[in-house]
Amino acid sequence: MELKVSGDNIPTNSQGFLLDMSLWNEQLAKCLADIEGINLTDAHWEIIYFIRQFYQEYKYLPNARVFSKAIKQKLGEEKANSRYLLKLFPAGPLKYSCKIAGLPKPPSCL
Repeated sequence: MELKVSGDNIPTNSQGFLLDMSLWNEQLAKCLADIEGINLTDAHWEIIYFIRQFYQEYKYLPNARVFSKAIKQKLGEEKANSRYLLKLFPAGPLKYSCKIAGLPKPPSCL
């Protein structure tokens, strides 16, 4: 599959995750979020940049528990709260923050 952004064809898998994360930029993130019905705010960007940093540093995607624990350590307990994260990414905080961040689908997500 492909996603057309600013005249460029961006390859994705069947679930819409980027096949080449080096193509990611904020404009592409906004397009991916629009597809999911998410209007990105500063709170979304904080989580998106957090998960990108996590992936760059550790070279893997965490499961939901490790994701929450890492957010708690870096951004504070209130932002690691599942209710807070579900308000940002209602269909699944880990899966959709990774998708919008241009990262692969986490192995622990269906």
